Amino acid sequence: MTRVLTGLLLAGLCGTAAADVTLTGENTKIEFTGKKPDGKHDGGFKKLAGTWTAPGGDATKGQLDVTIETPSIFSDNLVLTNHLRNQDFFDVKTHKTATFKSTKIEKDGDRYKVTGDLTLLGKTKSISFPAEIKGNALKSAFSIDRTEFGMTYGKGKVDDKVELRVTVDGK
Repeated sequence: MTRVLTGLLLAGLCGTAAADVTLTGENTKIEFTGKKPDGKHDGGFKKLAGTWTAPGGDATKGQLDVTIETPSIFSDNLVLTNHLRNQDFFDVKTHKTATFKSTKIEKDGDRYKVTGDLTLLGKTKSISFPAEIKGNALKSAFSIDRTEFGMTYGKGKVDDKVELRVTVDGK
């Protein structure tokens, strides 16, 4: 099931390229899909805050900072949503936020590679993911391993890899 991040991620993750943009739950979507042998669940986070700055419109000089409010997690199943909030997954009473802070953004052909520190459940790991950045818009799809952040509930019944989708519309 989608008892995984995703978050984070969150990855809350990416920004835009042309100017300074304030990231909110209105213009930035962080969604996830968690899978298990007999199906999958989709979800995301409703509340986040952050900034994307790209001096001179150059994404490779950009800085992305995102803070996700983990209690704002939702899924396609209310029982699952409540389970995702407890200690088996996001432990939102103890870990009220997840963060991502970029450390490097590189041009990779017609796309970009965003690298940064994702903090989830108090554990910080460097992650990298591909992104399409055009003007103030960003789109990315990638996976993270939830167990690297201590989310081990359902091991063998819930896939360790969680698919994340990040979309920024910085109009």
